[in-house]
Amino acid sequence: MAVSYKKLWHILLDKDMDRKDLEKQAGVSHYVMTQMGKDKDVSSEALRKICAVLDCKIDDIMEYGPDSD
Repeated sequence: MAVSYKKLWHILLDKDMDRKDLEKQAGVSHYVMTQMGKDKDVSSEALRKICAVLDCKIDDIMEYGPDSD
């Protein structure tokens, strides 16, 4: 299954935040944000921190779909 973080990027736009703001506020690494930008899997801990900052649930920021292979 492929992961997509399009929902997250929309939330950031709605909140007038950029990725660097989220990275700093959530305390996640630049590497995590880069992986998310490439729709790669990241740790559940990173997702939890991001959701805490954005006051949302994991399914509000990501979704799974069929692999595009």
